[in-house]
Amino acid sequence: MTGLTVIVTTPDRVRFRAGLTLAIAQRALGGRVRLYCHEASVALLTQALRDDDDSAALASAGLPDRQGLIAMAQANGVTLIACQTGMAMMGLAMDGLADGVEAGGMMGLLADLGDDRLVTV
Repeated sequence: MTGLTVIVTTPDRVRFRAGLTLAIAQRALGGRVRLYCHEASVALLTQALRDDDDSAALASAGLPDRQGLIAMAQANGVTLIACQTGMAMMGLAMDGLADGVEAGGMMGLLADLGDDRLVTV
């Protein structure tokens, strides 16, 4: 099956959620999936609560919050990659990101793209 690489381009929680949902669905179908958070969007991979987290609203609808969706993606084999430049820009270290997140760059991502579909959100 053709793989999928998703690039999250902004720190928008709604786009991030859509990207993770797409990644989990593709993974459930059996394809390789990588989700790359570019520059400022690496903040979405942090363990810390964010001002725009909507955990209560999601919980009332029976849906996982941002951190729960990250855990679900990882449990299903989605590779999560944080932009190294973005980490430097935001002063983030690996220990501030969700467990299991990898650091990487756009060039490495594209060099390993192969026949993957490429989606930006």
